[in-house]
Amino acid sequence: MIRYLIIALSLLALASCGEYNKVLKSNDYEYKYQYAKKAFEKKKYVQASTILSDLVTVFKGTPKAEESLYLLGLSHYENHDYTNSGTYFKTYYTHYPKGQYTELARFYAGYGYYLDSPEAQLDQSMTIKAIEELQNFLDYFPKSDKVTIAQNAIFELQDKLVLKELQNAQLYYNLGNYLGNNYQSAIIVAQNAIKDYPYSKYKEPLELLVLKSKYQEAAQSIEEKKADRFREVVDEYYSFINDYPESENRKEADNIFKIAQRYVKE
Repeated sequence: MIRYLIIALSLLALASCGEYNKVLKSNDYEYKYQYAKKAFEKKKYVQASTILSDLVTVFKGTPKAEESLYLLGLSHYENHDYTNSGTYFKTYYTHYPKGQYTELARFYAGYGYYLDSPEAQLDQSMTIKAIEELQNFLDYFPKSDKVTIAQNAIFELQDKLVLKELQNAQLYYNLGNYLGNNYQSAIIVAQNAIKDYPYSKYKEPLELLVLKSKYQEAAQSIEEKKADRFREVVDEYYSFINDYPESENRKEADNIFKIAQRYVKE
């Protein structure tokens, strides 16, 4: 019984493959159009996108061009090819700014880039592109039922950008005075990240890193500069504990403050 089932399935697959090859060679564009739509419904996204990529040119200037272009983008999206899907979705909403699928095209363009966004330590060009596309979607369709999804994706993407800046600042801190004053670089990177993303979940570790960097910079300064720099450390300490009085890093901050006070009193 199992043997006959395998044979039947094999014959069915061959028949399906044979029809697909027939469609590819056909000059009947309506036939190809209907087949592509059925292939998409059956989740055969590679087949659908292959056929649709030809049809969008053939149908240019006709009502079917719009749906073909949108389905082409969606086929790539469902196949997890977010780079190509984004390209086709952008082409769609550029050519059809008030089209039937414009709202979805703008959303999927951005959300695809969001899904394709790499880990924080890698290049974040895709992350930035995702934020731009999703923000544009929110600007154009503020009442869409996908607003919350887009907003949450943007918050997550922004946190990823902040995490990358935190990692960069930490790297400068770890380098210390190697080939220059890297503590100052750590401070600048961290403060810029705080300024750009004041509500990030990484704000506390960024502020702590600023405090630690200013402390190290002061501790390793020449005697003539120590008093002034430790005053900056004290100011930074008060700013930190004011924002995070119950911080799990409070003990480390308090120890820095105790040392800094000695120099300020002198």
